[in-house]
Amino acid sequence: MAMTVAEKILARASGRSRVRAGEFVVAEVDLAMTHDIFAATVFDTLLDLGVEKLFEPARVAVVIDHFVPAPTAAIADLHHRVREHVERLGVGIFYDAGEGISHQLLPERGHIRPGMLVIGTDSHTTTYGALGAAGTGVGTSDMVYALATGKLWFRVPETIRFEFEGEVTAPTSWKDVVLAIAGLIGSDGAQYRSLEFGGPGAASAPISGRLTVANMAVELGAKFGIFPADQATAAYLGEADVDGPRPDPGAAYAATHHLDLATLSPLVALPHDVDRVVAASEVGDVPIDQAFLGSCTNGRLDDLEAAAAVVAGKTVAPGVRFLVAPASRTVMEQALASGAITTLVEAGATILAPGCGPCFGGHGGLLGPGEKGISSSNRNFPGRMGSSEAEIYLASPATVAASAVAGKVIDPREVTDG
Repeated sequence: MAMTVAEKILARASGRSRVRAGEFVVAEVDLAMTHDIFAATVFDTLLDLGVEKLFEPARVAVVIDHFVPAPTAAIADLHHRVREHVERLGVGIFYDAGEGISHQLLPERGHIRPGMLVIGTDSHTTTYGALGAAGTGVGTSDMVYALATGKLWFRVPETIRFEFEGEVTAPTSWKDVVLAIAGLIGSDGAQYRSLEFGGPGAASAPISGRLTVANMAVELGAKFGIFPADQATAAYLGEADVDGPRPDPGAAYAATHHLDLATLSPLVALPHDVDRVVAASEVGDVPIDQAFLGSCTNGRLDDLEAAAAVVAGKTVAPGVRFLVAPASRTVMEQALASGAITTLVEAGATILAPGCGPCFGGHGGLLGPGEKGISSSNRNFPGRMGSSEAEIYLASPATVAASAVAGKVIDPREVTDG
């Protein structure tokens, strides 16, 4: 029986030769990740249940990334409790505050491999599909069970296939690709389905672009968002080749969509839904109070350099706060070396610590009542970045940077062409 990538990964993880969409399986988890928002609760619950050791500490990752640095005494105490749990349980993979965002660190530091089944107490665990893995977010109860047993149940999802043709041309980016998909199928168009990306256009995608698309698969309701591993994956992992699962000819798909990447232009998701997508040139006259560049969606080196190219020799508009949070310490070091951070600072940007920061309304620059912000992050529902009375526009790094210097939401070509 021909299988999709998601089916192959779940078949292998559940010790079966084949599975089909709709079946329920109990699968072994290759990696389990939790971060500072939920880690203490998860580990406290394990203690309450009398579970004093993890199923396999080397396959457990803990990252302090959402509240970095600790904005309150209560959060500082939370971080302290997480560190105590990590030491007591001998957690094998631990990244403390300031190292970066979990969804950047795990791929960046070599913890994600093609074909892995990864769970995390964060919905954007789908990010790991960029490297041919099946990653998905789970609740704290599921994580408690998985940390105790190493296993978790799954319903094998149907798969929607996207065939990409053509290539992305700057200033259009892979953020615009995933926004185009959101506009095409809607925010629930892939509910509990796997998204599988292929075609010649997918092969041309850099890993940074794949991370962006896979990251936002969950915004479409997807269980997984997977690019089958190829030579770009191998190069990212520093290897000559990789042996990852690929879809079989004749695999069954719930739907197949074709998208010509060469036809795309910079896009913007309007408040308050990720699928309210329009061309950046058609937004109208929308002044902004804040522009945010960062998050697990678009805080990588390519993103910072794209923004720096837009603002080089320009100045952030009066009254606009331009916040930049590199996705990891390594990204920050790379952007310092390339000059991207210097360019951004000279233009008037404020550099924040590597971490999630404003993306989820944690700290580091929130929106107040009635304010409008444009962000390279992944969600724009009311209250996501502060006040429920604020408005959030989602866009690519280039569009965010262009809007910062224009003082309003704008197509980056209007800034760079001049």
